[in-house]
Amino acid sequence: MEVSPFYEKKIDCIYCKKTFPTLKIRTKAIKVEHTDTDFCPTYAESAVNALYYNVFVCEHCGFSFTEDFTKYFAPGVRETIQEEITNKWISRNFGAERTIFQALEAYKLAYICGVYKKEKSVTVAGLALRIAWLYRSLKNEGQEQRFMKMARDQYLTSFSTEDYASTQMSGVRVMYMIAELSRRINDLDTSTRFFSKVIESQRTGGEAKLVDMAKEQWQIVKKDREISREIASK
Repeated sequence: MEVSPFYEKKIDCIYCKKTFPTLKIRTKAIKVEHTDTDFCPTYAESAVNALYYNVFVCEHCGFSFTEDFTKYFAPGVRETIQEEITNKWISRNFGAERTIFQALEAYKLAYICGVYKKEKSVTVAGLALRIAWLYRSLKNEGQEQRFMKMARDQYLTSFSTEDYASTQMSGVRVMYMIAELSRRINDLDTSTRFFSKVIESQRTGGEAKLVDMAKEQWQIVKKDREISREIASK
């Protein structure tokens, strides 16, 4: 009998403490066919898209979160979430297989919850980035650009506050994301500056793969800047 790529997992809501079911995908069922230069994955099987299941949506209170959220709630935050999320929540179940539109809704809920909870900027950036990826697969360029800018701005805040420390994101990776997302939203000055920072990091043992990627993308930015100057001079 063929084993389903999905399995059910019980999650304890970090806000209301109640338990709810969610679907996860077995690791061996996840097959990445291609990865974009901002690390957006394309899966070999569209029906088994791990991106769709990163967010846990509590059916009881509406609080939505990922494994990157901390369990700590700063003073006053619980009251804000109660007022802005829970009191407005219409109970619905995200525990079954999700469509891309349900995945988008889950990520947007998590983004709002992350902002109200005052999660680290690096965490909120990751949510906005994944929303942009989902819009990319829908070929909705306007919304993709909007959320890439939101992600880029959150990564800039993370870089300046160093709130990525003690997370899976390194400083070099944050700089790369700022540079690549800036390139994609046509902020070529910021892109150039941060690609240069990534390339310079090789002097202090920067991550080799990211340095190589930055060098390739820096060449693209250089050409884009030349084209922009030619257009401006006409």
